[in-house]
Amino acid sequence: MRIALFVTCFNDTLHPATGRAVVRVLERLGHTVDFPQEQTCCGQMHFNTGYRTDAMPLVRRFADTFAEYDAVVTPSASCAGMVRDNHPALAARYAPPALQQQVAELVPRVYEFTEFLTDVLDVTDVGAVFPHRVAYHPTCHSLRALRLGDRPYRLLSAVRGLDLLPLRDPEECCGFGGTFAMKNSDTSAAMLADKTADVITTVPDVLCAADNSCLLHIGGGLSRQGSKVRTLHLAEILAATEGDPR
Repeated sequence: MRIALFVTCFNDTLHPATGRAVVRVLERLGHTVDFPQEQTCCGQMHFNTGYRTDAMPLVRRFADTFAEYDAVVTPSASCAGMVRDNHPALAARYAPPALQQQVAELVPRVYEFTEFLTDVLDVTDVGAVFPHRVAYHPTCHSLRALRLGDRPYRLLSAVRGLDLLPLRDPEECCGFGGTFAMKNSDTSAAMLADKTADVITTVPDVLCAADNSCLLHIGGGLSRQGSKVRTLHLAEILAATEGDPR
């Protein structure tokens, strides 16, 4: 199976360790991962702010870059949701038939990281060791767009030494929403306050999620309140072998 990492522009710029963690986990499971240098943004920023036609060159580039791969794996539920839900819709409206077909053939091979582990590789125990108290925040795209369900919980439950703590209101949005946090800052701040209060009450050492964008938002709120709770992408926990006697 030819596997490609779609790291996303957000992770590549701000959280490159997450992409490296995905590769470490997959290599630990015996797979080789390619990183196509031609990859860029999936167009989510353009799409969400109404610049639909400006997103089309990025849709075409994504389709061309990853066309030859059997699986495209990304550590971003929001970008996976963009590709799977919105690339076909954009292509149907603005693209010629050839690109429409290319997008339609590629989209079923695009996976969020936890989906790929559980649904394609059929594994939950990836050999991780992480002896800390951890809470998981299901981001809106992972929860409502991709419907990841219990996949992240199953993977975290198999991590040796990890104490998985439930949030009180896990399905509540953190208030990030990309440009929503800037255009509706008061509402976003109120939503963030509810989410950080839930995290602080749960008392984890680490809060994890499938989207670093939401973790950046929540982590900023936690740090401004003086909380010592760290935020860490789920992939980085699954890549960890901390304290493993082997």
